[in-house]
This record gives sequence, C-alpha cells and structure tokens, in this order.
Amino acid sequence: MEASRGLEVEKKYDVGADAVVPALEQAAGVARAGKPHTDLLEAVYFDTPAHDLAGRRITLRRRTGGADAGWHLKLPPKAAAPGDGPQPRTELHAPLGRPDAVPDSLLAHLHAYLRGSVPVPVVRLETRRTTYPLYGDEGVHLADLADDHVTAERLAGGKKDTTVRQRWREWEVELVHGEPALFGPMEELLTAAGARPAAHASKLARALGAGKAAAKRSNGAAPDGDAPGSDSASSPALLAGKRAPAAAVVTVFVTSQIDEILAIDAAVRLEQPESVHTMRSAARRIRSVLAAYGKLYRASPVRRLRDELKWLGQLLGQPRDAEVLRAQLRNQLADLPPGEGLAAATAAVEHRTGEDFDAAYRLLQEALGSDRYFRLLDNLEDFRDNPPVRADAVTSGRRAAAKAVDKGAKRLKRSQKAAKRARRGADQELALHRVRKDAKRLRYVAESAGLVRGKRAAKVAKAARRQQKILGSFQDAVVARELLAATAADGSDPATAAIYTELLSQQDAIMLAAHAKYRKARKKSREVLSRGVI
Repeated sequence: MEASRGLEVEKKYDVGADAVVPALEQAAGVARAGKPHTDLLEAVYFDTPAHDLAGRRITLRRRTGGADAGWHLKLPPKAAAPGDGPQPRTELHAPLGRPDAVPDSLLAHLHAYLRGSVPVPVVRLETRRTTYPLYGDEGVHLADLADDHVTAERLAGGKKDTTVRQRWREWEVELVHGEPALFGPMEELLTAAGARPAAHASKLARALGAGKAAAKRSNGAAPDGDAPGSDSASSPALLAGKRAPAAAVVTVFVTSQIDEILAIDAAVRLEQPESVHTMRSAARRIRSVLAAYGKLYRASPVRRLRDELKWLGQLLGQPRDAEVLRAQLRNQLADLPPGEGLAAATAAVEHRTGEDFDAAYRLLQEALGSDRYFRLLDNLEDFRDNPPVRADAVTSGRRAAAKAVDKGAKRLKRSQKAAKRARRGADQELALHRVRKDAKRLRYVAESAGLVRGKRAAKVAKAARRQQKILGSFQDAVVARELLAATAADGSDPATAAIYTELLSQQDAIMLAAHAKYRKARKKSREVLSRGVI
C-alpha cells in the first residue's frame, strides 16, 4: 500500500522551562486561540549506525500517541534563498504495523540514501505536547502552536544508552491552512515571551548532537556545536558566479543532477509516470558535462563515472523507450476508425510493447537494488565533494564553458553534414540519430554554461533542444516501424494486416514531416550555433 503524503511547514523555537505561553490571539492575523489539549507521545527514530539519514535531514520514526500515530518519514525541504522563510517538507505516513519493521511504502523512498544498510532504532523521544489551535476570521484553522516538553535517549542496538539523556522544551508553529506570512507576527510574539529560533533543525538532530558533543568531550575534543542534519555546510551553488573557476561550474551543475537522481529514485521504484525519463536525463547530463570538461580532471575517476552512468542510462533507456513507443502506438490506434482487424492489431501491439516494458523494468528494478548502483551514487557524491581536479587545470569558468560549447557545436555541425550526405534509408536514419545525440549533448553542455554565460548559452541550448525534439519524433517513428513490421511478420488475417499497413504508412509520414522540420530548424539555428556563447 502506498504511503499517504502531505506537506509540513513549521518553525521551531527553543524556550526555557519557566516560559509562559503568551496570549496567542495577540498575533496579527490570529482572531482567537482554541482550547489547548495535551498528548503523551513516544517516538522511536530509525537510522543507520552512521546516521546517514539524519546527515541528509531525513527523519524516519514510529510514533504512538496523539492523532497521527504511525510511521512518519520526513524528507528534506528544497534549498531556499536567503529570506525565503521556512520551506515545506514532504511528510509520508504509514500505519503503525510492527514496531521493528519499517513499512515498504516508506523504505522505497530511502533506498537511495540507505544504499543497502538496514535502519535501526537510534533515538527514543518521550514528549508531553500541549497543542494550541490558532484560528483566523470565519473560523479558518490557521496553525497550531505545540508546546513540547521532551526527554531524549540515545539507543545502541535498540537498547537505551543511559549515559546520554537529555531534556528540553521547545515551541513549534506549524501551518494548517494559514499562509507563511503568519510566521512573522508569531515570531515577534513568541520572542517577546522568551523564545529564540531553534539551534537544531529537528528533535532528532538535537538528540544526536548531544550525543556527539558528549562523545567529543570524553575524547578531550571540543564539540563542534552542530548536529547531523544541520544546514551549516555551504552549498556548492554558492561557488558559482560570473567569475567562477571552471571546476566550480561543473560541480554546481553536477550537484543539481545528483540531487535530481536522488529525489526521483523512489518514483522510479514505484513506477510513477515520467520518473524514468527524469532520472535518465539527469544521468545523461552528468555524463555529457564530464565528457565536455574532462581535461579539468584526472582521467581515471571520470572515465569510471562515465562508464557507470552509461550503464545506468542504458538500463533506464529500455523501459523508457518501450513506454514512449506504447503510448505513441496507442494514440495512433485510437485515432483509427472502428473496423474489422482493429481489435486484433491493438491487442497484438499492446502485448508486444507491454512485454518489452515489463521485462525492461524488471531489469531496472534489480539494478536499483544492486551494490553497483549504490556505489555509483557514492562515487557521484564523492566527485561532488572531492572533485579530482588536476593541479594544472585552474581556468576560468567562462572561458572553459565557451570552449566546451564551441566544441559541441562543431561536433553537431559535422554530424549534420554527414546526415546530409547519407543515402536515403538506413544510412540516413543512423546519421540523423547521430545528429540527435550530438544535439542533446550540446544542449546539456550549454545548460551548464548558462551558469556563467547566461542568455547566449540559453539560446544555444534552445536551438539544440529544438533539433533534438524534432529528431526524437523521427527516431520514435523508426522504432515503431520496426516493431510493427515484426508484429505483422508473426502472421495475421487480411483485415489486421491492413491495420499494420496503415500504421506503417503513418510512420513514414511522421518521418518525412520530421525530416522537413529538422532541415528548417537546422537552417534557423546556423547563426546561433556559429556564434556559440562568446
């Protein structure tokens, strides 16, 4: 059963044991505060022994007591610009079930981070929570203020670690139907009552941070003052700018695509629409950029990464291609007038494309659970955090981006000329497929150049994307033609054979139209691609 999903927008405050909850209706926008109610909550948090989830601001817990007892998984919010305020976090819920077995519906969202590890209990929290509902005009439930008295215990092997026990109090404002603008007046009111913005992102971070600091003190080291899952680390995005070095441009771009792969991993496992396409595109973008800027780095680690990304891309490509082909032929069959042979042709096409899709997805699912895939994720993050930059490869990002785009544009022009010279038929189809791949690669490199080359890079990327999409339609028709020919060759009655003939004729028409559009797009993009991003 799929987990239920919601968005959580909240802000936490540290507060002393003697603080008094103020008159909450005094906050601007709050008409009245409802009657408070108190719950006793017990939550057991699960993580790896190395706290891999907490390090990514992911929390997994099983909580009893209160109205939302069950398993809860909170995923990290998206990065926010300074001054944007609290960002929504996706929260997934599953029934209580067994206390020692994380529901599969939640685990599907964690495999990309656990990477073969099994989550175990790491912290137990007991919370006495008093909730104050806040209402606006016409009785709208704006938010809740939770007044939490917390006792935290670290767990080792599922048992209490009595050497690390902590108690604290915090206030938490969580939006229900209110707008983020409510946080300002509430913060002003709570600060006047003695609250201060929380030093930790979550209760789990505070509990683990206490244990971390205690361990450092016992070793004679000073605590670092932060906990796993904090936001203290600087974002790679801060390194980019008009004067950024070339390696920083690559790091920022690759980081965005790694984040895309990790974010979409669960959707691929759950076979959600377009998820395979999204992951495949992210893997291709990384691979293209590593090839374009390869001279900045030591050859061996980049070659290994590109080889593994190619492996992943091929696994993703098979179900994606089958998915696109099935949708295309479904639409074409649906547009045909009812008649004899249509039902049989539809059933045969559905059977063949469905078998291809199912077989490819099974292989993909196996790969996503393999050590090879998990090590690829490790290596991608290692490249992000410790780029293998050559000592003599310090160069301007603007200069390197311009050279990479120019090189990609020249490669595309060569493949365009080869396609123009190719004989009609299979040779031309292969040549146009090469053009499409080179256009896609140029598009991705131009996207990376956009970090330092702005509008000019965007124009190149747009021109390359236009050719890629047109030739994508051409290639889809080529593949559909091959499948239809193979299906027809299996034998059929005359009426069904006539349906296949009609569909084959449609593929030829699509290819001719796409080829004509491509020639126009190629001419239109000559000036843009010739100028590059200089």
